[in-house]
Amino acid sequence: MISVENLVEGDIPTWIRRFVKQTGRGINRFKMINQGDTVLLGISGGKDSLALALALSLRLKWLPITYNLKAVMINWREYAIDAEETQKLKDFFTVLNIPFEIINAHMFPESFKNSFNCYLCSRNRRRILFEYAEKNNISKIALGHHLDDFTETSIMNLCFRGNFSTMKPVQDFFKGKIYILRPMCEVKESVIQKLVKECDLPVSVFNCPHKDTNIRSKIKPIIKQLSHIDKLTREHIFAAHNFNDDLFVKND
Repeated sequence: MISVENLVEGDIPTWIRRFVKQTGRGINRFKMINQGDTVLLGISGGKDSLALALALSLRLKWLPITYNLKAVMINWREYAIDAEETQKLKDFFTVLNIPFEIINAHMFPESFKNSFNCYLCSRNRRRILFEYAEKNNISKIALGHHLDDFTETSIMNLCFRGNFSTMKPVQDFFKGKIYILRPMCEVKESVIQKLVKECDLPVSVFNCPHKDTNIRSKIKPIIKQLSHIDKLTREHIFAAHNFNDDLFVKND
């Protein structure tokens, strides 16, 4: 088992360095983070957001620039994590030297009018992150979406919405007032799964009532089958979107 403490101290295996640099390649390609930036990490407690926090922290060791990280986790009151899991997450971010805050919120606000699905949950989480970022004068929010997420979204939109689109590595809101960053846009989910297993990251996932029935969970095995035909299936689908040079954070 590889301890996070050892990674922070600089004892980083080659394959983990490769993961960190792959994350950095996405950051550099789309000019996501600059000298002196403050980046808010949207933490779900799942493997992806914890892997992103680790990557953004470790890459500071060899960068010629520096930036500040702050992590916020939205803890749904209806599916709250327990005290033991909370402490493990706090310890993890302490080791990474990233300020970590938990915001308790209701998963089903009255405005939903008893309606609920994955889209509404995501929108509710994003709203809370936007409000926090605005209150703390932060313009960049990094999320843990990876290459598989981009691929799955592409197939979902193509098959069920009749258009070939996906999430963007960099997405601006409110005319550039806030940017959503997805630094792991070129990282496969399998790499993150290995990282969690080898480093025993303190993953804490709430018991979502839709986790086994949402469309994304049904798309995953299809992508896996396609990758057996061509192992670069995910990369090809990502490249097909032809994200252009205008897709980056525009600094005043």
